[in-house]
Amino acid sequence: MGVPETQPGQDFSPDRRRPRRTVDMRGYLLRAGGISHVINVIDLNYGGCGIQVPVDLEVGESVKISVLSRGCIDALVRWYQDGKAGLVFEPIPEDIKEKIERSAGRIDVPGEISLKAMGRNSYRVRVLDLSTDGCRVELVERPSIGDTMLVKFDGIEVMEADVAWVEGHIAGLKFQNRIHPAVLELLLQRMGSN
Repeated sequence: MGVPETQPGQDFSPDRRRPRRTVDMRGYLLRAGGISHVINVIDLNYGGCGIQVPVDLEVGESVKISVLSRGCIDALVRWYQDGKAGLVFEPIPEDIKEKIERSAGRIDVPGEISLKAMGRNSYRVRVLDLSTDGCRVELVERPSIGDTMLVKFDGIEVMEADVAWVEGHIAGLKFQNRIHPAVLELLLQRMGSN
C-alpha cells in the first residue's frame, strides 16, 4: 500500500494523537509478503499504539502486530520517524463485527475503575462486567440516563461513556469510542478475569 495523500486538516505527524498509556511489551510486526520484525510496543490506547521498530515503515502501510501470543491485530501506520511509529488499529470489518456483537456478551470482571461525572469529583467504583462497547458499574452517586461520564481503567487513557440505564446503585455505560478487541483482551488480563 502506498503513502496516502494528506488531506487538509489531516495530520499524520507523531504530535497529533490521542493520549496513550506508556507500556513496555515485546511483539512482532508482520508486513506484506510475510516479513516479520521484532518490535516493542511503547504506548497504547483503545484505538492504536506506538512502537519501536528496527526498519523504516511507510505512512499508510497496512501491517499486523502480535503481542503476548494473543493473535494478530490489523493496523495502519499513521506516522513513522527515527525508528518509532504510531499505529492505528483498523476498523473491524462489518461481517466480523456482527459476529462479535452477536456472540460476545459482557465479560464478568473483578476490579475497580475511576468514574467521574462531568463537573464532579472522581471516585473508584467496582466494575461488574465489560465489553468492547461498554461496562456495568456500581455507583457512588446516581447519574441520569444520557449523562456523560469519564471512565478510567488502569493502564489506558480516560474514556467518555454515556449512561445507558440505571437500576438502584448499578448503571450500564456505553463507551463513546469502542474499545478495540485486542485492548479489551489486555484490560481483561490486567483485571485478572482470564
